[in-house]
Amino acid sequence: MSINSALDSARTDVVPAEVDSYARKAVVASGLGYAMDGFDLLILSFILVPVSAGLHLTQPEAGSLITWTLIGAVIGGLTVGALSDRYGRVRVLSWTILLFAGFTGLCAFAQGYWDLLTYRTIAGIGLGGEFGIGMALAAEAWPARKRARATSYVALGWQAGVLTAALITPVLIPYIGWRGMFLVGVLPAILAFAVRYYLGEPALFVEASKKKRINPYSVLFANRESTRATIGIGIMTSAQNFGYYGIMIWLPAYLSTKMGFSVTRSALWISATVAGGAVGMWVFGQLADRIGRKPLFIAFQGGAAIMAFVYPQITDPNALLVAGAVSGIFLSGMIGGYGALIAETYPTQGRSTAQNVLFNFGRGVGGFGPLVVGVLATQYSLTTALSFLVVIWVVDIIATAFLIKEHKGESLA
Repeated sequence: MSINSALDSARTDVVPAEVDSYARKAVVASGLGYAMDGFDLLILSFILVPVSAGLHLTQPEAGSLITWTLIGAVIGGLTVGALSDRYGRVRVLSWTILLFAGFTGLCAFAQGYWDLLTYRTIAGIGLGGEFGIGMALAAEAWPARKRARATSYVALGWQAGVLTAALITPVLIPYIGWRGMFLVGVLPAILAFAVRYYLGEPALFVEASKKKRINPYSVLFANRESTRATIGIGIMTSAQNFGYYGIMIWLPAYLSTKMGFSVTRSALWISATVAGGAVGMWVFGQLADRIGRKPLFIAFQGGAAIMAFVYPQITDPNALLVAGAVSGIFLSGMIGGYGALIAETYPTQGRSTAQNVLFNFGRGVGGFGPLVVGVLATQYSLTTALSFLVVIWVVDIIATAFLIKEHKGESLA
């Protein structure tokens, strides 16, 4: 028997051939954590105006609350993934949830800009661990032939959180105010913690933890192929997050200023975009397990580029509703594939680190999306600023085509 055959046989012992109850629980737990992430960030975008009024913040100070939340997520992503690779997926996820919940709750009692900024940054550190650890957990629990589906289901948690925030914030904020909304933001964290309390570590991780420890960060540049993949995936996650935050954070303002929509009506149009994103994630996972990850990424990147140009040109509200849903399919659908792509590129002893570092590096770059769009909107127009995102997607397509290798159906190392 060859070495590769022996390794594949060993992996089969710890990764089920079919989806079992543990695999389902792992996806639910990971998806809930990611829902917490999306729920929190969209609530923040909706309540920036009342927060600014209540604490007398300038517009740059208000915008920096989002930027520093994302910077906190980058800090968490750079550190928490390595802790997960050493101490366990479920254990460290529980730590990050408690950190997030505690400091999100403190935001409700903020008295000024600096203490609120501190709470948001530390809460962001908790958020930073959610994507990578959850994706690693799901990927390690599901069989190879359905791995992209598993990570797409985790990504759907984000859309569920965003959609819930978009629907309930306009209803609740007149009654409980922005401070009450921060307290509401703690609820998904409590639910996610309760679910994970009863979940054990994946068998693949348990087996890998018996081996000699390595520096988990070393997997990113272990050899030429890893370095090439790290650069490529870093560009992909940066472009996707830049485009996502550049559009979603400014979309309420765009719908309000150009279309004259109220907050409630804007929420409906944003919900269509979010719902489209959910469809895109599900479709991505289903197709990626059948035809591969790389061709799907290129197709979705091309669709995002086209819609970034088309969307700002539309003036009819009904057409805008449809275009928003289509934009969401391409814009968010790609998130469903990152978990599988990264999991298959790096070994178990550094998988969570790679997931968190690469996605949160992209999220850190993406955090400047609202700032860049805001500057361009001031100098030119919000329509021109949103159209600029076409350039970002073209760069993304080139990086994917030349730097990414296909790993569909491969066993995890």
